[in-house]
Amino acid sequence: MAKAEKIEAGAAVPQTVEALRAEIMRQYDLASRRMKQVASFVLDKPEDVAFETLAVVADRAGVQPSAIVRFAKSLGFPGASQMQKIIRDELLASHITLAYGERARAFTENAGSSDPSGGNVVLDEFAEADILALSHLKQSITAAQVEQVVSAIHAAGTVYIAGFRRAFPAASYLAYALQRAGKRTCFIDGTGGLWANQIRGITPDDLMIGISFRPYAEETVRCHGMALEQGAKVLSITDSSVSPLVKGAHQTVLVREAEVRSFRSLTATMCLVQSLVVAYAFATQTGAE
Repeated sequence: MAKAEKIEAGAAVPQTVEALRAEIMRQYDLASRRMKQVASFVLDKPEDVAFETLAVVADRAGVQPSAIVRFAKSLGFPGASQMQKIIRDELLASHITLAYGERARAFTENAGSSDPSGGNVVLDEFAEADILALSHLKQSITAAQVEQVVSAIHAAGTVYIAGFRRAFPAASYLAYALQRAGKRTCFIDGTGGLWANQIRGITPDDLMIGISFRPYAEETVRCHGMALEQGAKVLSITDSSVSPLVKGAHQTVLVREAEVRSFRSLTATMCLVQSLVVAYAFATQTGAE
């Protein structure tokens, strides 16, 4: 998936979804802008790629069908259908994931068809979308991931937390709740534009938690980079395997949020950060509000 859009000579064609993801990630930085757009969609919306027609996949990815075909060929597949089959076979083997995918597609097809000015239409749509997002969160986050986050927080001298724009409410709550749980915390809120000064004191003994979603706040991305430069551990809460917060992170937690009428929710993210704080509080036998 280099800018010439050809797979490297001798590279094996992916035979599993895990191998497919690994190959996409390996070649992502060298891809053209359009191929990166397709790669992000394939990684983030596997249900759509697996079960929709090529025309629908292309429309939802915002590209021409020929771009999907070129992307598949760049990975060594004869065409897009062979790539879709690998993803579809794995989803069919996972009944839980398949059920989520079917419900999500049904919601996408029906949402937005009613007049939003009437009654509780918007409330109903957001509630249903958030239920789906929470269901996916429950299925996708493992106990091992939660335990790793709790261990990282416990081991850190100070936890630095950054989240700007849409992620600001989740970041501010996480900082507040960790402080209530007795953890030394520095909330990088960027007051007066001084976010760089706020993170400058981070050390290798500390943990940086960055929260950001598309289009990814520049301040959070730069805090991420500065923390890595200082040798600190980095935990990223984000929405894609190709998010700029993934590169170099010691741990990444991916969250798929609900979206209704082009407005994205924060329900799943807030549930996640609250769960992490409460898990930490119980692990350290400290109460938190």
